[in-house]
Amino acid sequence: MRFAKSIRLAVGIATWVLTSTNLPAAQTNVAVAANFTEAAKEIAAAFKAKTGHEAVLSFGASGQFYTQITQGAPFQVLLSADDARPKKLVDDGLAVPGSNFTYAIGKLVLWSKAPDLVKGEETLKADSFAKLSICNPVAAPYGAAAVETMKSLKILETLRPKLVEGATITQAYQFVETGNAELGFVALSQLTGPETGSRWLVPQELYSPIRQDAVLLKSGAANEAATGFIAFLRTPEARAIIEKYGHVVDGQS
Repeated sequence: MRFAKSIRLAVGIATWVLTSTNLPAAQTNVAVAANFTEAAKEIAAAFKAKTGHEAVLSFGASGQFYTQITQGAPFQVLLSADDARPKKLVDDGLAVPGSNFTYAIGKLVLWSKAPDLVKGEETLKADSFAKLSICNPVAAPYGAAAVETMKSLKILETLRPKLVEGATITQAYQFVETGNAELGFVALSQLTGPETGSRWLVPQELYSPIRQDAVLLKSGAANEAATGFIAFLRTPEARAIIEKYGHVVDGQS
């Protein structure tokens, strides 16, 4: 059953790729988790070059997007930083059943601009810093992963007075970038440029996998750009961009 479904999906994607260049140009509004900003921009550019369709991107926290969508925000596609909210939108009757899938798996990093500050979990346990940046653990899955990591290391209550909380992973990164925090939990996808400072790739056993799911909202079901963008995310071209920005593509370790 699953194999047959996969074959139908593959045929559908192939058909879309072959026929997409014949479609009239359309536009779709896409809500994108902040950690996926740079990858989404490159994917949207590749999508437009291939199809002529335009994906208009808005960036923010997944929890905030979920709330906005339930209140009628004009999005047709959601690229969440978790898998729970896309599923909930399907359950709520606001997204197309069966359209949600994992487009990327995120990685959590402890990062500092100081070259010698971050040496691993011992940096957190040493407690030799004033401020530690995280993003909102309720609205942003990377914040939840940061809290889970500190709980796993049994240091959350010790570090809680030092936490500086941003609304999104972008703000958490900016707190470190601007010096308002000596170090912070950020997404690996934010550190894909020239390596600066010091970092620790948090071991996966310390937090639950950050499965980032996309979903087609019912408001985009008849929108050629929305359905095309969802399909394009599954293509080898898009998957290569996703990996380039520090994410794992589903099915890989």
